[in-house]
Amino acid sequence: MKILVLNAGSSTQKSCLYEITGEFLPSSPPQPLWEGKIDWSHYQGVPQIQVETATGEQLVEQITTDSQSEVMAHLLNTMWQGSTKVINQSSEIDVVGHRVVHGGRYYRESVVITQFVKDAIANLINLAPAHNPANLAGIEAVEKLLGQVTQIAVFDTAFHGNIPEAAAIYPGPYEWVEQDIIRYGFHGISHQYCAERAADLLGKDLQSLRLITCHLGNGCSLAAIKNGCSVDTTMGFTPLDGLMMGSRSGSIDPGILIYLLRQGNYTVDDLDRVLNKASGLSGISGISSDMRQIKAAISQGSRRAQLAVDIYVHRLRFFIGAMLPSLQGLDALIFTAGIGENVPEIRQAACEAFEFLGIKIDVSKNTHKPVDKDIATKESAVRVLVIHTQEDWQIARECYKLVSGHGKMGNVK
Repeated sequence: MKILVLNAGSSTQKSCLYEITGEFLPSSPPQPLWEGKIDWSHYQGVPQIQVETATGEQLVEQITTDSQSEVMAHLLNTMWQGSTKVINQSSEIDVVGHRVVHGGRYYRESVVITQFVKDAIANLINLAPAHNPANLAGIEAVEKLLGQVTQIAVFDTAFHGNIPEAAAIYPGPYEWVEQDIIRYGFHGISHQYCAERAADLLGKDLQSLRLITCHLGNGCSLAAIKNGCSVDTTMGFTPLDGLMMGSRSGSIDPGILIYLLRQGNYTVDDLDRVLNKASGLSGISGISSDMRQIKAAISQGSRRAQLAVDIYVHRLRFFIGAMLPSLQGLDALIFTAGIGENVPEIRQAACEAFEFLGIKIDVSKNTHKPVDKDIATKESAVRVLVIHTQEDWQIARECYKLVSGHGKMGNVK
């Protein structure tokens, strides 16, 4: 079975082609046959295409059109044309899986895409205005390019869809619940992948494990996972809640917003820009949202860069602690995504606060770029894993389970 995965963002489109042979999914992620990326964020808005195949062929080129469907058509054509050809024709693709950021209250599992599902994704644009439109455009582009191929929506919110009401409902008026203003959570595809991968690495049944997964990238979130299910998470109604992030504030006193609206001549759009684009590591450091640049500034003596990291670590520790009561114990703490996978100082600082739980990191293992490794000492009461998150493979797994009859098909009405 050949599965094409499209992971559409507001300024990038990542694509992978996987081939699954045999009756069962492989226990570890396979190398994709083909990987492609479209980037609209650079080169004065001219999209750049990057392609690499499993055998090492590469292609980098800029496209002169700004039509998303035309650029995507060009990208996908590289799978069956030229030096990066990996299949003979588009009809060899059996299913296409899409990351869809917001599935609302009703999509708690992956579904085959129909017009009803497309309408639902469109109706949720107001909850994810930077992402759901791009996700929908990707679906429609595939319809135009590949015809009646089966398409599946894999929702980033779905993994958190069954967290208890006490964790999901905000302590405002109950009318908010009736308006679907609840905690949805995000990064669910990554959290689910890391939980399942952790069980594989530990040789344990996922249903027996109590996990905290730390997705620390430009966007950051934690999930408390018990018996294979998310029971709490830090992102909320929007991805702005919870941890300090690259340029997002994370949780703050809502009274600050009221104060600024009344006293600071702020508009709603001003607040949106400040909280999402001018806060977090970038806002405090005054340098960048990139931890690598902040670390470089610290080495040059920047006090604000050091303060940004100190706040980041404080709030990471705070929210790890907040996840513990929902689990009533902890078997493994997992770090993933750009910062989680590549900044040993953050892992070390986070874990030091929980030595009272018996967490002990092996300094040597932590500093040698671990990938899918346990970096805790043998004596540690809690395992500490660094896992390379592979959302695209998780999407492919979801597609395989659906089309092979191991998952549910159909629509929520």
